Order: sequence, then C-alpha cells, then structure tokens
Amino acid sequence: MDPLNLIYDLARGPLVWVAFAVFIVGSAAQLVRMWRLTSPPDETYVPRVKKADGKNKLPLSYRIRLSVAGSSPVTVAVTTLFHLCLVITPLFVLGHNILLDNAWRVSLCSFPERFSDVLTTVVIICAGYFLARRVFSERVRIISSFWDYLFLGLAAGPFITGYLAYHQICDYKLVITVHMLLGEAMLVAIPFTKFVHMLFFFVFRFAVASEYSLGNGKRRW
Repeated sequence: MDPLNLIYDLARGPLVWVAFAVFIVGSAAQLVRMWRLTSPPDETYVPRVKKADGKNKLPLSYRIRLSVAGSSPVTVAVTTLFHLCLVITPLFVLGHNILLDNAWRVSLCSFPERFSDVLTTVVIICAGYFLARRVFSERVRIISSFWDYLFLGLAAGPFITGYLAYHQICDYKLVITVHMLLGEAMLVAIPFTKFVHMLFFFVFRFAVASEYSLGNGKRRW
C-alpha cells in the first residue's frame, strides 16, 4: 500500500478520534485545575475602598492612548482579527461540516466557500504579520524563542495547507494529508501548551473577578 494513502487513511480516521479525545479530556482537566485555583469570595471579607486616583479621572480617549490599544493599535487589531478568524473559520468551513455530517450526522451551518477562503487568507496574512514582527522588531525578537515560532507555524499551518488544498496548489493528496495532521496536532497541543489561553480566556474574563474581567466575576484567586 502506498505510504501516503496509509497516512491519509490514518489522519482521516483513527487520528481524528485520538485528537478529539485528547483535546476534550485535556481541556476538561485544565479547566477543572484552573477552577480549583479559585474560590468563592469570603463573605466576611470587606474590600478596601480605593481612593480615586488621577488616572481614573482622565478622559477615556487619553486612557486608551496609555493602554496597549493606544501604543500598538495595529497589533491589537491584527491580534483580535486573527483570533476571531482562527476560531470561527474551522467551525463553519463547508468541507469540515460535510465530514461531520458523514461521520456523526451532525453539522453546523456553513459559510460560502468564497467567504471561508477570505477568512483563511486573513489568518495567513495576520500570521505573516506576527512572524515579521518577531523577526524585525527588536523588543519582540529578544523575548522570542524557538517555541514561539513553532506555535505560530502550528497555528497557521492548517490554514496555509487548507488554502493550498482549496486552490489545488501542489499535490492535493499530500497537502490535504498534511492539513489534517497539522489540525490534529493543534487540537492535541491546545490543552498542554500556550494554546491553552484559548480556554483560560473565558475563565479569566467572565468567572474570576479581576481588573481584566468582562463581567462581575463570582470567584477570586
């Protein structure tokens, strides 16, 4: 049997189940671990009233200029766009939903193929921006390690190969096999690497009370 066909069958079959199983179990374990690091607020604890400082009296526009959004607006915009497309695109790609329907008779609504192609291109461009920033910006380059480049490549890899496969660039069977393997590798990596921030974002922003909360968090460190 041709080795490529063997790897293709493994990537499309057993490895998908393994990747999803590791992702689900690992993510659940990480969320439980993070939840145990927090606790409900002590009812007997009376928070100290902070005195208003000058910074809080500053106009909103000036406070924004002092924040990351003010100092690096392009990076903030690219980062936001990158993460949105990174999460949304795989969920609503037509090809992925066809596979889900064939396997489990379950599928989400799908974006038009042209729109998915645009979102994929956006992810690739954003990844290129991050790579250029790590290479050419000295203050970013000096704190970048091999793993930072590896994780960036792992995040962008499924989109690059998906783009190549959709446009029939290079050998389709080879490209789609690499696409599936990279996607499965990313799923497995999420609970155990820096990618776990995709899960912790919701805990930090909505469940834990802090200066970064996006709501009234009911738990504290």
